[in-house]
Amino acid sequence: MATQSDKGRLFRALHQREEAFIIPNPWDPGTARLLQLLGFEALATTSAGFAFSLGKPDGAISREQTLEHVSAIASATDLPVSADLEHGFGDSPTAVADTIVRSAKTGIVGGSIEDVSGRSDKTPYEMQHAAERIRAASEAARNLPFAFTLTARSENYIVGRPDLKDTIKRLQAYQEAGADVLFAPGLTSKEDIAAVVSSVDRPVNVIMGLQGAQLSLAELSSIGVRRISVGSALSRGALGAFLRAAQEMKENGTFDFAREAVSYREISAMFAANPGGDGSE
Repeated sequence: MATQSDKGRLFRALHQREEAFIIPNPWDPGTARLLQLLGFEALATTSAGFAFSLGKPDGAISREQTLEHVSAIASATDLPVSADLEHGFGDSPTAVADTIVRSAKTGIVGGSIEDVSGRSDKTPYEMQHAAERIRAASEAARNLPFAFTLTARSENYIVGRPDLKDTIKRLQAYQEAGADVLFAPGLTSKEDIAAVVSSVDRPVNVIMGLQGAQLSLAELSSIGVRRISVGSALSRGALGAFLRAAQEMKENGTFDFAREAVSYREISAMFAANPGGDGSE
């Protein structure tokens, strides 16, 4: 089984390739194992997908719950795992650094920090303070005994502030603060994504699966994107199928949905290929 140091080096190397790679987002150990079996090279957790699995909205999960969850994901697969650490579970740089240190003990080899508060208004932090939080996270990551890839997120577009100029300035500030990867979720046009990529000198992650975001792996690679995630899209896709099936039963009294379900034999065989869930292949 690969060690945490091995996974850290592998994850860092994936960002240095010429082509972009897809980092899908499982929401539990089972989906993490399935994604490994399908041949993906790395995984990222999704705070929203995990929250939905507990019947809660995104943002309603504590740091302790999150760390327990990402530990379960990391131990279910031999792939490198990067964690959605939301806003670092605290406003201060010290709190964010502590989250990085604690998360490193779960088996993950990377994590992302958002630049908005955990409060309901989701207001972006003032840029200097946001950069100080990333600097503290970066310093904590550099002191770990393995390569930890820190992703800094500018949430402008997600919180209804579609300001490309400010987004780029924020990402540049986070780059200077020591972030390894830069990420502005919510960008949907090829032109805006290309503008971000050309404005920084660190690998850029983009998210697909949001409404309006339908660029392909090849298209994104061609403009210099290095990593593509899907956030909660896989979990929402599964929940969409579940809701349509439940509505069919409730409203029509029929069960046609089962024709589209994966067979019992197929899914059992896939899990039997890695029954221990201990990261072994």
